Amino acid sequence: MATQPARLQLPSGPSRHVYDVIVLGSQIGGALAAALLARRSHRVLLIEHDGTGTGYEHGGYVLPYTPSITPSLKAMPSVEEAFTELGLASTIQRNLRAHVPELQLILPRHRVDLHGDLTRRRAELGREFGETAEGLFSALSATTTQHEASDAFFKEQPNLPPDGMLETWKLNKKIRQHAGLEAHPRLSNNTPPGALLRGLQPFLTYLDKSSSPLALTRPLSQALQAPQRYPGGTEGLRELLVKRLSELGGDVLSRENSESFIVEELTFDGARFEGVKVLRSDIVYRASCLVAATDSGALRRLVTDRKRHRGLLEQLDASTTRSLLFAVNWVVPVEALPRGMGELLLIDTEDPELGAMLLQQHPARTAGGKEDEALRVLCAGVFIPASTRELGEEHLQKVAQRIDSHLDALMPFTQNQRVLHSVPYLDAGGVRGSRLMPHPLYSFEAEAFLGVTGLNQRTQAKNILLAGREVLPGLGLEGELLAGMRAARLVQEMLKKKNPLKG
Repeated sequence: MATQPARLQLPSGPSRHVYDVIVLGSQIGGALAAALLARRSHRVLLIEHDGTGTGYEHGGYVLPYTPSITPSLKAMPSVEEAFTELGLASTIQRNLRAHVPELQLILPRHRVDLHGDLTRRRAELGREFGETAEGLFSALSATTTQHEASDAFFKEQPNLPPDGMLETWKLNKKIRQHAGLEAHPRLSNNTPPGALLRGLQPFLTYLDKSSSPLALTRPLSQALQAPQRYPGGTEGLRELLVKRLSELGGDVLSRENSESFIVEELTFDGARFEGVKVLRSDIVYRASCLVAATDSGALRRLVTDRKRHRGLLEQLDASTTRSLLFAVNWVVPVEALPRGMGELLLIDTEDPELGAMLLQQHPARTAGGKEDEALRVLCAGVFIPASTRELGEEHLQKVAQRIDSHLDALMPFTQNQRVLHSVPYLDAGGVRGSRLMPHPLYSFEAEAFLGVTGLNQRTQAKNILLAGREVLPGLGLEGELLAGMRAARLVQEMLKKKNPLKG
């Protein structure tokens, strides 16, 4: 008689199995929503389920998945208020690191350091571009403050995207009161440096080929005003929020607890979300509502009764991934780097398929967490069609080689001194999150309000809310955080109607 395989034992999870809200997924909007709700005295369970963490291990080093830029909190005033509520604003500002110089442009016949100091910036532009420099300086200066024209609109925390006719009417009325939302980009594509700077925009948002003035100006303006690096990138910022959630009494199921804390399916009571069932466990964690902070494709796979929940699935299907940020990491000795090479570089590859390449220096960290001051990690990224992943490993290797060739041209003779060469999509295969996309670009079937919205936060399953990067993709990091803030407000509205522990 055949014997049944023994059920694998999970490390013990939370003793509580019923919550006010479950947040599912590792995107930063969900972490912010969870921390805010815990701060407001709700019972919160965060199940990370997916995600990349602050890096992946290869060759004894912890390496980033992609280059990333974090704007100053001052450039995102409503987000700053949320972090202040959590007592984290000063910690974040302390940990943000400016690049030196702030940004370096690499063009076929020019190398330009865009210093934060305006006098040095004007002199540098004049040295490289002569009589055309003043126009570029003026356009760049105007660009770095352009987000301020729309700050007042976002401080009002509008219902974006709107849900239903009444919210749409109110939103359109509010939009008419803020002329700054329609301000067009000051940087022109008519000059090589202007076109290259506009090429930074996809690295700052999650929206594919937007022509919206707001999507083209606000994230770029925020980043160019103070292009900074948070340790561990966006994932490092998210980990700070998760730590705060735990301090506030929230529960967390993460990969650090166990690789098995992965959600197997969502459970429903009729059309309403009821709970989540984790892999290889009989436990169902229940809650009055679910906040989903994972990609729509990952969420879709957890809905097993496709016929009953057709409306929810159709909403999730309205998102299409067009491109993804593909990166290569080099670990090199500091002494091998060319003199004058900056810490954040935007490179004109002159390759119509690769487009602009973003290169970021990081301190080299060993798997034990120590920094090696003699080494640097150079993380270079370009956008490629999402379908490229289906062409196989050999094709991805060729893409990596094309990036390598640009790095060779930028840093002659460095390749011979390279300590490690690593491609996240190929060398981080053992990490669950590597199957996801660290930085995708989406398109959507639905109307995009202000050219920045994607999926509605409210779903056909009335107690499932979305708080991922597909809600406000045209606003990049700020959009993720705004989606998390609004999700927290919507959960509070729901829980006023019914407390699951008193029903």
